[in-house]
Amino acid sequence: MSNILTLNKISKIGLSKFTSEYKISDNIENPDAIILRSFNMHEYEMPESLLAIGRAGAGVNNIPVEKCAKEGIVVFNTPGANANAVKELVLAGLFLASRDIVGGIKWAETLDSDQIAKDVEKGKGAFVGPEIMGKKLGVVGLGAIGILVANAAVHLGMEVIGYDPYISVDAAWTISKSIKRATDLKEIYESCDYITLHLPYNKDTAAMINTQTIAQMKDGVRILNFSRGELVDSDAMKTAIDDDKVAKYVCDFPSNSLNTYKNVVSIPHLGASTPEAEDNCAVMAVKQIMDFLENGNIVNSVNFPKVSMPRTTDTRITVIHENIPNMLSQISNQVAKDGINIEGMINGSKNDIAYTVLDVEGNVDEDVIADIENIEGVVRVRKIV
Repeated sequence: MSNILTLNKISKIGLSKFTSEYKISDNIENPDAIILRSFNMHEYEMPESLLAIGRAGAGVNNIPVEKCAKEGIVVFNTPGANANAVKELVLAGLFLASRDIVGGIKWAETLDSDQIAKDVEKGKGAFVGPEIMGKKLGVVGLGAIGILVANAAVHLGMEVIGYDPYISVDAAWTISKSIKRATDLKEIYESCDYITLHLPYNKDTAAMINTQTIAQMKDGVRILNFSRGELVDSDAMKTAIDDDKVAKYVCDFPSNSLNTYKNVVSIPHLGASTPEAEDNCAVMAVKQIMDFLENGNIVNSVNFPKVSMPRTTDTRITVIHENIPNMLSQISNQVAKDGINIEGMINGSKNDIAYTVLDVEGNVDEDVIADIENIEGVVRVRKIV
C-alpha cells in the first residue's frame, strides 16, 4: 500500500486513476508521494518517506526543486495537459489587447437613461481598436502552449514569428510551416505588433520585458503575458504605457502595481482554470507517480532525467546518485559481488544528479540494498517487486 498526500483540491477524475493499492488523503502520515497544484512547499518539511511530488500543472515555482533533487525526491509536472485551456485564454487576450472590450463593458454598465441607444452610439468611439488580421504576432517560447497559440494565430490571419532557441524535436514537428522562426529576440521586438510570452520564470527570464527591451519594440506594441508575472518589470511597463510605447498589456497575474493601471487588463490567473485542464493535469500527474512508484520510471520530471524502461524481471533496483565518474561500474560491481545478475540496465543524468535502473535476477535482500547505499555518492536506493 502506497500513501498519497494531497496538498490541494485535486480532480476526482484524476485521483480515481489510483488503484486500490493506494491510500489517498489530505491528512496522511509518511506519504510516499504528494500531489499538489499551487501549495507553497518552500517552507514545507519533507518527510523521510517522500519519494515523489506530482505538480498537476506545468509551473513548479512553488516547489523547492533543487532541494528535492539533493534529497532524492523526484518532482514531476504535467507539460501540455493544460495547454489548450491556456491557449484559448491567450486568444481572448489578443482581442482584449486590440479592442477596449473591458473598458467598453464597464462604461456600458454605467448607462441608465431613456436614450441609452443614442448614448451608446455617441460614446462607443472611445473604445475602438485595430483588427488582428494581417498584424504581426511574436511568440516567445515554443513549448506546448506557445505552439498552439502560434498555430491558432495563423488561422486567424496573423503573420506569426516564433522564437525559442531550445525548441524540442517533437515540438518542431507540430508547428505550422507558415510560422517564421526568429534567430534572436531583437527580431521579435523590432517587428511585431503583438508579443506573447510563453516561457518559464527563472534567473535568465526575470524582468526580461524591461526598459531596454521595450525600447527596441514598435510604438504601440501590445504585450500579452500568460506565463509568469515576474517576466515583466512593472515600473518599466507603467512608464511605457504613459509614453504610449505600449498600447495595452494583458496579463494573467494581477499585481498591486499594475492591477488598476490604465491600459492594463489583469485576468485573475484563469489560464488553466477549466474543468478539462484540471482533469487532464491530475490524470497525467497520477499516471506518472504510479509508474514511478510501481516501476521506477521517470517521465516529465523537472529535476531528474527521463529514464524509462519496460520491466524484464520481477525485481527492479533503482539508484539515485551523484553524477560523478565510475558510479555505474561501482553499482554494477557491487551487485555482482552480492551474487545478483543484471538482466537490463538504463541510466540518465541531469545536472548534478543521476538515476540508474537495474532489472535483476537473484535474492535481493536488505543487505544487498545496504551495500549499494554504502557506495559513496549514492543518495537513495529502492527495491521494486
